[in-house]
Amino acid sequence: MTKRYKFISWNVNGIRAVDKKEALKWIDNIDIDLLGIQETKSQKDQIPKSIFEKEFSFKMASQSAIKGRSGTALFSDIVVDFECNCPSVDILDEGRINEIHFSLKDKNIAFFNVYFPNGQSSQERLDYKMEFYDRFLEHCEKLKKDGKSIIVCGDVNTAHEEIDIARPKANENTSGFLKIERDWITKFLNHGYIDTFRLVNGDLKDKYSWWSYRANARQNNVGWRIDYFYVSSDLKDFVKDAYILDDIMGSDHCPIALEIEI
Repeated sequence: MTKRYKFISWNVNGIRAVDKKEALKWIDNIDIDLLGIQETKSQKDQIPKSIFEKEFSFKMASQSAIKGRSGTALFSDIVVDFECNCPSVDILDEGRINEIHFSLKDKNIAFFNVYFPNGQSSQERLDYKMEFYDRFLEHCEKLKKDGKSIIVCGDVNTAHEEIDIARPKANENTSGFLKIERDWITKFLNHGYIDTFRLVNGDLKDKYSWWSYRANARQNNVGWRIDYFYVSSDLKDFVKDAYILDDIMGSDHCPIALEIEI
């Protein structure tokens, strides 16, 4: 007998700020098996207990070496048999990754909740972003060789194709839509990973997950699709739905969802 699992990913841009807005309370009203949160901007002990009432059986958080920066948190009702914050990829200890392993029937899954670096502040940070990307791919490939299936959620901080950004020409020299960054996503997909939103929705246009706070960008839907759920190709046939929850407010990002049935 199969079961459908629902995963949610959201860059909250500060979990304490979101808590004050009560912007995560909607989690209490949906059937969800796993929630990945990025950019908590909080140390582990600073994450409010009041963000939602739902009790998950497993909770995990990373924290940045620099207080108030980055940070990820993961909540799961799936039994987890391994957890770490992936220091071989997040080498600066910026609190960017939760890695957990679990089994769904005959699939041994490595699940990643990741806040990938932003490269807009300097060439140094762009270089670090690209190095982070490569280390992450290498890590995933090692796990695949060990027999793991891969699921990745998070803020990748790059829009892949022109269809994934409202104004591609205006941003072709902006980090987040540079050719080098987009080429890495292509390389990642060519290694046997699938962008689940495109798998389910094809060339659906005007669907974004991040909008600038400037110039009424969200109201005008001038956005970027930079948040993703990826799966390794062996999970392709188990993907049942992938969508963007663009009616959920509280951050400059909105949540995204993946549903699989195994």
